[in-house]
Amino acid sequence: MMTEQELLSKVEIALEEIRPFLQSDGGDISLISIDEGKIVKVQLQGACVGCTVNQMTLKSGVEMTIKKHAPQIESVLSV
Repeated sequence: MMTEQELLSKVEIALEEIRPFLQSDGGDISLISIDEGKIVKVQLQGACVGCTVNQMTLKSGVEMTIKKHAPQIESVLSV
């Protein structure tokens, strides 16, 4: 079982992997919280906020990348 700090670190690593793609489209992402050690809350920023594909991006890209680094994460929510 990962500690809260290790989990936070893994999620940040995943977000760093995703960030260049979002920034190339004029957006960004930030980690808001990790609830119960399995639900990641993120906030999309910049061009990503009103983007029609952001829910798809969130599920396919962000969630998949976070789960690759931290398999115990069950879902990623945009707040």
